[in-house]
Amino acid sequence: MSRALRYGGRTLALTASALGTIAAAAVPAVADEQPTAEQIMADCASGQGKCSFNSPEIGQAYLGEPRQVSELLYNCTASPASQSMAWADTVGSSHSVGGSVTVGGGIEGIITASVTATYNYTWQSSRTETSTFTVSVQPGEVGWISRAQVMQRISGTWQTHYDDPKWGHYYWFVPDVVTGPAPNGTDGKHNAVVVKSRKMTAEEKKLCSSGAHQDSVFTRGG
Repeated sequence: MSRALRYGGRTLALTASALGTIAAAAVPAVADEQPTAEQIMADCASGQGKCSFNSPEIGQAYLGEPRQVSELLYNCTASPASQSMAWADTVGSSHSVGGSVTVGGGIEGIITASVTATYNYTWQSSRTETSTFTVSVQPGEVGWISRAQVMQRISGTWQTHYDDPKWGHYYWFVPDVVTGPAPNGTDGKHNAVVVKSRKMTAEEKKLCSSGAHQDSVFTRGG
């Protein structure tokens, strides 16, 4: 089985039959005796299980993949064109077990408390930045603003305690890796905002030839 579950009994001296592990990959529960990691995380999020995120370890920061954060700027004229454009970017967090980490949800609060207690560092599951940038586009090209966010991974293990046995046990443990935005400058890595451009497609050239956009510079949502 690709996923192993780790569970605990209620006594302090845990026996071999009262301890196991859930791996990060999903497998179906077997005859309701062993839950999936997603089921355990759902109980953590709802509060049905009393959960903690144990032994968090923060990995080295890295620069995430760039993505478009502005509208597209089309230059239908015969001369280079520049225009100031506003951009906004919100980067959230995800974890290997259950997808995205919801802002204000139960999971977010547990991770924040654990990381703060261990590192005295305020972890945020989401970061939003906005600004303006001047985009310069050559004739017959499309320009836009792209941004890459500094990211970081936090590994740890979820511990869930039930007042009454669930799936036959009081405790379940789920290894997890949380990936989310980090403050600009973490570990010497910095957010990157750049202007990108490309040649217009045939369809986009047709837009330039239309009466509304002929010999003009115009923006359009990406």
